[in-house]
Amino acid sequence: MCIDCGCASADKSNEVKIDGHHHHSHDPHTSESRKLRIEVDILGKNNEYAAKNRSVFSARNILALNLVSSPGSGKTSLLTKTLTDLKPSHAMAVIEGDQQTANDAERIRETGVAAVQINTGKGCHLDAHMVGHAMENLGLENNSLLFIENVGNLVCPAEFDLGEAHKVAILSVTEGEDKPLKYPDMFHAADVMILNKVDLLPYVNFDVEKCIAYARRVNPGIEVIQLSATQGTGMNHWYQWLDAKRPHQQAKEA
Repeated sequence: MCIDCGCASADKSNEVKIDGHHHHSHDPHTSESRKLRIEVDILGKNNEYAAKNRSVFSARNILALNLVSSPGSGKTSLLTKTLTDLKPSHAMAVIEGDQQTANDAERIRETGVAAVQINTGKGCHLDAHMVGHAMENLGLENNSLLFIENVGNLVCPAEFDLGEAHKVAILSVTEGEDKPLKYPDMFHAADVMILNKVDLLPYVNFDVEKCIAYARRVNPGIEVIQLSATQGTGMNHWYQWLDAKRPHQQAKEA
């Protein structure tokens, strides 16, 4: 649980930067005797903010997706390719989470899509409160797609609902096929697993069938999409999934 890795709430606070503005995050210093209560408090408060975010998304027919993965899975490459391909036909925006730097947000903005950067400092995940603040700066359109790129980490983001419709777990073939067994909470929480960098399969030791079997062992209902964000292979399958998950466009335009 997140309290063990140094980004959970206690009486003191650090600050989180959202595009240069300071927002409060959490200090890890807490006694073992208070640990369970604080965990419950953190998740309970987070879920309240997540419910508020979700109500906004629902009222405005916004499909919000929480992209989660280890560092180096190709999340940002997948995202920039998606934004470039879908920009002519879809309204989109991005909330970008990283511990430090705005490099990924700058890559995203180069596509012409609005992005807000959240730097979590020592925090290893985004939470619903951070996302709510970021939404205020995005000018989200009705009937749009909102991609939330979480901090690269397959542990803590599994616990924190951001108000999203779906968690999208991204796993590259340059990682071990046993990742779903090592991080079962994340793959259990995800509705879809994107297996990225399939163009590298001839050059790496990765068993696709085992990986999919492991993912379905922890989550029998998980969908699997195999693609290469850099080569474009399988991207249409991803886009079809996105279109299938979009709500009916019935909200009035902002």
